[in-house]
Amino acid sequence: MNAMDRFSLDGRVAVVTGGTRGLGEGFATALADAGASVMLVGRDAERGRLVADGMTARGLAADFTRADVTVPDDVTRTLTSTLERFGRVDVLINNAGACVHAPALEVTDEDWRHVMDVNLDAVWQCARTYGRHFVGQRSGVIVNIGSMSGLVVNRPQWQPAYNASKAAVHHLTRSLAAEWGPSGVRVNALAPGYIKTDMSPVDEPRFRRYWIDDAPMQRYGSVEELAPAIVFLASDASSFVTGSVLVADGGYTAF
Repeated sequence: MNAMDRFSLDGRVAVVTGGTRGLGEGFATALADAGASVMLVGRDAERGRLVADGMTARGLAADFTRADVTVPDDVTRTLTSTLERFGRVDVLINNAGACVHAPALEVTDEDWRHVMDVNLDAVWQCARTYGRHFVGQRSGVIVNIGSMSGLVVNRPQWQPAYNASKAAVHHLTRSLAAEWGPSGVRVNALAPGYIKTDMSPVDEPRFRRYWIDDAPMQRYGSVEELAPAIVFLASDASSFVTGSVLVADGGYTAF
């Protein structure tokens, strides 16, 4: 096998939570481009069907299952649906996320609980559900989507719940990697910096001073730039990598 062959995902099946828009859609498309069959998971059935149909129209193997990853029974159903549809599961991308921008003294209990439910508890539920399956088959890859916000405190916006949740995701990633490594299961995290999506106002002038000018590369990233990192972490190209947090932030956290 040559170096480029190790990036191939031919014959493998990947599940992407929050896979119907933004980063998740980009990750799902990149995995399918690398040869994987992909199950998109999300709450918006209309959008999910649209994305999946668009991928299949390009000749990619994709399907959609509606689920709320904060509901344990829904998580279990995504695994069952994927096995029924594709016959196997090899990769889980824990991508679904939420953020509340507010100073600590203005964050409500409901806001805190919502962010933790989506960003941490759902990652835990999905990782355990799929991890149990992967440990049983003695192979599998989990990639948790963390953030550079798990390493630094963003400015000028305050987002303490989000920052804390992503720091927890990073350390949960290391914990699961340590436990499941002997069973042939790799667990890593991808920590993006400022990436342009419909939900991230990276090109607003009021943020340029802090988000763009402070970064060594002095620009934001694109989904297309970030998505190949998922292929790397999901494929045999990273077969000796586990318990790692891959930071892709244009150098932002170097300062």
